[in-house]
Amino acid sequence: MEEGKESKDPNVAISRTSQTRVLPQRLLKLLVFFLVLCFTFSIVSIYMIRYFGVNNVITSVKPTLFPCNSEMKSLEQWIKPPSNLMHEMSDKELFWRASLVPRVKKYPFNRVPKIAFMFLTKGPLPLASLWERFFKGHDGLYSIYIHSLPSFKADFPSSSVFYKRQIPSQVSEWGKMSMCDAERRLLANALLDISNERFVLLSESCIPLYNFSTIYDYIIGSKYSFMGAFDDPGPYGRGRYNDNMLPEVNITEWRKGSQWFEINRKLALYIVEDTKFYPKFSKFCKPACYVDEHYFPTMLTIRAGSLLANRSVTWVDWSRGGAHPATFGGSDITEGLMKRMFEGQKCVYNDQPSSVCFLFARKFSPSALQALFLLAPKFLGY
Repeated sequence: MEEGKESKDPNVAISRTSQTRVLPQRLLKLLVFFLVLCFTFSIVSIYMIRYFGVNNVITSVKPTLFPCNSEMKSLEQWIKPPSNLMHEMSDKELFWRASLVPRVKKYPFNRVPKIAFMFLTKGPLPLASLWERFFKGHDGLYSIYIHSLPSFKADFPSSSVFYKRQIPSQVSEWGKMSMCDAERRLLANALLDISNERFVLLSESCIPLYNFSTIYDYIIGSKYSFMGAFDDPGPYGRGRYNDNMLPEVNITEWRKGSQWFEINRKLALYIVEDTKFYPKFSKFCKPACYVDEHYFPTMLTIRAGSLLANRSVTWVDWSRGGAHPATFGGSDITEGLMKRMFEGQKCVYNDQPSSVCFLFARKFSPSALQALFLLAPKFLGY
C-alpha cells in the first residue's frame, strides 16, 4: 500500500522527470565545450601556418627529436673556412675567437698551407683585374680578405676571386690606432681559416712583381717573417718615444718599420691576442708618433724578434721626397720603371745573400692599369 501511494505521489513523479532532464543537459554542455575547443585549435593552427609557414612549425619540433650536436660529427666542419666572411661579432669577440689554437701540433688531415692576401683599402680595387690574372689557376693556395670603409659595398661578379671577400669593417685613419685596429681585424678574420699560414698586408695600389708560384714558394719557404723593425736614433724614431711607455716598452726596444708586412701564423696570433702593449700605444703614440709605424715592429721585436727578417717585401719609391712615396700613373709605366723595380737588389733570404728582395710594389694609380697589363707578361711573368 505504501509503495502504491508513493508511485502515485505527483511530487515524486516531477522529481524523477527533472533528474532525467538534467543528465542530457550536462552532456550537451560538455559536447558544446569540446566542439568550441576544437574549433579554436583549428583557427589557431591555420593562423600559424599562414603567417609562419609549415616548415617553421616543423623545424621548431626538430630539436626535440635530434641531438643538439648533430652538426659536429665530422672534422671537416671544424677545419672548413667560413663560407661567409660577414658576421656580427664585435672586435672583442672576434679576437677571442681568432686566438683559439690547438695544443696538438700535428694536423690530423692533409693541411695545405695558404697565403692570406689582406687588402686594406678605402673603397674600390682599381687594379683588381691584374690581381685576377695573378691568382688564376691557383685555387686552394690562397685566400683573400678586404677591409674597406663601412659605407663601401663592393660589386664584384660571382666569377671574381674578390666576390664576397669583404669583412666587417670600421673607419680607419692614417697614422692613428684605428689603422692598426683595421689590420688586426684583417688578421683575426684570416686566422679563422686554419689553413692560412702566412699573411700579407696590401693596399689597393699594390701589384705583385712575380707570378703566383714564385711568390708562394718564396713566402712559404721563408724561415722569417718580413717586417721592418729597426732602431732609428733620430727624431722620427726614438724621438717619437714617450716615457709613459714604461715599463712595458723601454726606449732601447723602440722600433720603426713599414706598415706593409708579411708575417707567419704565430706572429699573427701575437698581434691579435695582445692586451699588454696595445693600451700603451693607443694612449701614448699619437701624431707626430705614427702608431702604424711603431706598434707591430716594437711589440713583435720584444716577443719574437728572432723571427723577423727586419725588412719589407713591398717596394716603394721615396726618391721624390715628402711624407708619402711616389705614385705612378699611366705615363710612368715604362720598361725603365719595370727594370728599376728589379735591378740592383741585395738582401738576405734564409740567412743567404739574395737578389730577390721585393715581391710587391706600390703605389700605382688606376690610370696605370692598362700599361701594367701590357708589360706584365714580359716583366712580371703573368
